[in-house]
Amino acid sequence: MPEQKQPIRRAKLTTAPILLSAPLVVFLTVFFFAPLAVMLSYSVRNNEVPSVLPHLSKAIATWDGRGLPPDSVFSALALDLRSNNDSMALGEAARRLDFEVPGYRALLFKTARRLQAEQTSTAPQDELTSIDARWSNPRYWLALNRATASLTPAFFLAAFDLKMDDAGRIVRVEDDRRVYLDTFLRTFQIAGTVTLLCSVIGYPIAFAITVLPRRLAAALTFSVILPFWTSLLVRTSAWIVVLSKDGVVNSFLTRLGIVSEPLQLIFNRTGLYIVMVHILLPFMVLPIRSVMNGISPNYMKASASLGAHPCLGFFKVYLPLTLPGVGAGCLMTFIIAIGYYITPALVGGAGDNMISFFIAFHTNSVINWGMAAALGVVLLSAVLLIFGTFGRLLGFSRIVALK
Repeated sequence: MPEQKQPIRRAKLTTAPILLSAPLVVFLTVFFFAPLAVMLSYSVRNNEVPSVLPHLSKAIATWDGRGLPPDSVFSALALDLRSNNDSMALGEAARRLDFEVPGYRALLFKTARRLQAEQTSTAPQDELTSIDARWSNPRYWLALNRATASLTPAFFLAAFDLKMDDAGRIVRVEDDRRVYLDTFLRTFQIAGTVTLLCSVIGYPIAFAITVLPRRLAAALTFSVILPFWTSLLVRTSAWIVVLSKDGVVNSFLTRLGIVSEPLQLIFNRTGLYIVMVHILLPFMVLPIRSVMNGISPNYMKASASLGAHPCLGFFKVYLPLTLPGVGAGCLMTFIIAIGYYITPALVGGAGDNMISFFIAFHTNSVINWGMAAALGVVLLSAVLLIFGTFGRLLGFSRIVALK
């Protein structure tokens, strides 16, 4: 009988954690992973033009892309534009085509209005070219051909300042349209600098919390984690007041005679670093402190008993033991920093916008979900790559606090 009860007990011990975590799994699946998957699918989805121009999408699939398309393609486009009654759907298709060739939106609406207002017996090709001579240019038909594919790499190419030319080759976009690659580099540079500053400032603070008496350590810990209890918008707004020309810092420096004129400490990269370091410092201090708390003082005593100087013992014994906490803190700080949006928009300069600004711009302002999704996929891929690299170096169990 005891031998039969053991498997039953083990089964209960295994089933209980699964049942307890089931609500979390369901919640994440329904409200996080599923919406994220749908959003990411927009990065390659390309259904705006085929849904508005169905006859053209079928007809142009038979075209080899050389010269002008056959008369059947002209006729299909005229039929679709003449029968279209949904101006909103036509606007979405025109916006998609305008992304391929600037000016396509005006061409499409102009042609649709003329076709719906006039009924002629001329051939479709002559009818379209009489409305606008651009219909005799193969470039506009090649753009239509690319836009009618069900899947497209156009958004991902644009995320790297690339595009597909009329010959199907991948080339760089014009100089005045190269925005995203520099923004990605700037995002990683700002996040890396903030992470470095947080590690330099946060390590001594974590060490002080570990060695100070309990009351002083509690007061220092409270000052570090205080930002957690305050709204991000409130903290950022407070820093605008503190660092402005008439703020506390400039008033103090001016009264002491250290500077003759107020310093420009806000709305530039300097102000952005100050505010982001203050906000993200707890994410660096707390992991390092948790690792330091687990290090026995006997290691340093043993080092001293062997004749090592305290500085040598620190660098040879103590510092290597704290590196997992430093790595975890750097990982958390960097990943959070590259997704910042509000703080760079409020306290940064005109050239300090990070990639999150453009994701929000395409989502809320121009309603280009495909471009926003492609930028999000690139950012998510970078985060996963960084997480995987740190995981291989530090161990995934240490990063997720299982060890």
